[in-house]
Amino acid sequence: MDFGLTDDQRDIQRTARDLLAERAKPERVREHAEAGTTDEALWRELCELGWPGIAVAEENGGQGLGRIELSILCEELGRSLAPVPFLPSVMASTVIEHAGSPEQRERWLPGLAGGEITGALAVAVDGTAGLVMGAAEAAVIVLVEDDGSGRVLTPEQAEVTPVDSIDPTRSTARVSAPADAGEALPGDVAAGVDRALVAISAELVGVCDRALEMTVAYVKDRKQFGVPVGAYQAVSHRCAQMLLETEKTRSTAAFAAWTADSDPERLPEAAAMAKAAASEAAREVTASAIQAHGGIGFTWEADVHWLYKRAQLDAALLGGVKHHRARLAAILAEHVSASAAA
Repeated sequence: MDFGLTDDQRDIQRTARDLLAERAKPERVREHAEAGTTDEALWRELCELGWPGIAVAEENGGQGLGRIELSILCEELGRSLAPVPFLPSVMASTVIEHAGSPEQRERWLPGLAGGEITGALAVAVDGTAGLVMGAAEAAVIVLVEDDGSGRVLTPEQAEVTPVDSIDPTRSTARVSAPADAGEALPGDVAAGVDRALVAISAELVGVCDRALEMTVAYVKDRKQFGVPVGAYQAVSHRCAQMLLETEKTRSTAAFAAWTADSDPERLPEAAAMAKAAASEAAREVTASAIQAHGGIGFTWEADVHWLYKRAQLDAALLGGVKHHRARLAAILAEHVSASAAA
C-alpha cells in the first residue's frame, strides 16, 4: 500500500510551494502583518487558481477534489503564513456543504468557492464567540453552538466587533447573535466541524515544518567558538524532538484527511486526534524554534516569531489540546462499551 501522495497531489503541492515562496516571502508577510492588512493581490491570484473551492463539489461551484488536496494547500499556506482569508473561508464552506440545506448551499457555496465572498466559522457559547478568524470581512458567518447546532448568519444579523489577537497576519473579531437570528443548518453540523478541524491541523503541519526548516538552517550556519551550534548535543536533541513532533502531526493530520474522504465513520476519532496532536506540537515546535535561535529569536526582526503566533491562534481554534483529548477519550470509551456489549 502506498501511503504517499499521488502524482497529481505532488503537482498541487509543488505548484503551491513554488507560488507561495515567490508571492508570500517573509518580508511581504511582515509588511501586511505590521499594517494589519490582507494581501488582496495574492488572494485574487489564489481565487483565480480555484484554491478556495478545491474541496467543494462541482455542483456547488468548486473543483470537486478531496480533503487531502485541501490539506496540501492548508499546509503550504501554513508554511508561508500568507495573510489571506483562505482558512476561515474554507472552514465556513465546509460546514455549509455538509450541514446546509440545498438552498443554503446554492446561495453561499459558489461565492465562497470562487472567492468572490469570504466566510468565517465560529464556535459560540450562548450565542457569543470571543475570537473568530476572518469574521470582520466575512459575507457569511457559520455559528456553531456548544450543543452542536449551527446556523448561518449575515453580518447584519450579528454583532461583529474587531479585536486584536496574538497573530496579526489575520483579522479576528468577537461575534454575538440573538438566538433567533440567522438560518438553522439542518444537516450534520458535527461532520462539517470535524472536516474544519482537519484543515486547521494541516495548516499547523506547515507551521511546524517551516519552523523546523528555519531552525535547522540557522543552527548549521550560526557558529560558537568556531563550531556550528547544531553540533552541540543539546541543540541537536532539540531539533530531533522538533522533527518527531512535526512528523507525528503530519501523520495524524494525513490520516484524518483520508478518513474524511474514505472512512467518514472514523472521522470524529481521527479529527480529535489530529487537532490535539497538532495543537500541542505546533506550540512546542515553534517555542523550540525561538529557543534554538538564541538571542536573535526573541527579537522583532527575526521571522520565527510569526510562526509562534500563528501556532498559538490555530491551537485554540475549535478547541485546544485538553478539549480534543477528552473528546477522543469519550469516543474510545464508547467503542469499548459497544464492543463489550456485542
